[in-house]
Amino acid sequence: MQQTMQPGPTISVVITTYNRPDALAAVVEACFMQDDKNFEIIIADDGSTANTRETIDRLRERAPMPLKHVWQPDQGFRAAMARNRGTLAAAGNYIIFLDGDCVPQRDFIARHRALAQPGCLVSGSRILLSQALTERVLREHIDLAGLGLPERLRYRLRGDMNKVLQTVLRWPDIGRVRRSFSWRRIKSCNLAVWRSDLERVNGFDESFVGWGHEDSDLVLRLFHAGVLRKDGALATEVLHLWHREAQRDEESSNRKVVLQRAVDKTVQAVRGLREHPDEAPSAPG
Repeated sequence: MQQTMQPGPTISVVITTYNRPDALAAVVEACFMQDDKNFEIIIADDGSTANTRETIDRLRERAPMPLKHVWQPDQGFRAAMARNRGTLAAAGNYIIFLDGDCVPQRDFIARHRALAQPGCLVSGSRILLSQALTERVLREHIDLAGLGLPERLRYRLRGDMNKVLQTVLRWPDIGRVRRSFSWRRIKSCNLAVWRSDLERVNGFDESFVGWGHEDSDLVLRLFHAGVLRKDGALATEVLHLWHREAQRDEESSNRKVVLQRAVDKTVQAVRGLREHPDEAPSAPG
């Protein structure tokens, strides 16, 4: 009997941002230059001012794929809510979460598509850039993802990049699935999840206060729901632009919540996707 091929995922890239339009432009420009352009972009905006909206409007005019802007009022750090609203606005059945300061390489979408597997999420990794290199990239509009290996090696030797071989080496889809839960390298700045799995656990939990651990909480709850984690290292690396560390006043209390949920085997977010209307609010004005 002839087997039918399973269709590949329809991909939506949800990019979170807050008042950093120059970095956001660098990320979106890199999305425009992907080898695989069969995806949409949703900017999940956690309350940025008009400068960001104007930047997005300019980018939308020449976007080679659909680009949406989902905005919410600035009421403190609410990245979980922004990601949920981005998910609700997405048309794809596979959501790639990307931060507005993480520049994807040319094959980022293609690699994520290749690693997509039912019953799994993909946790990607990042390469950290120095403050000096970040400022130069944004000031001179350097095509960061287009840098050749010699340039990358020079930046690595000068301490402007913390890794370099991981940006050029590619490991096949072998031995990536983790059968047990691991706390290491969970980063919502580069995370791919099937939409149906997000809906099953009610998405990111917006009850977390302040910065920290809402990404670990999501991956933990997905694990409790039977979703395994694939390691996206040596395939999906992004180039993380430098920024000052966020305030982490609530980090310890958020961590305690996640640790308790590990014991309780919690699956559902207290406040998540189901607590929103069917469509996310569009950008004002």
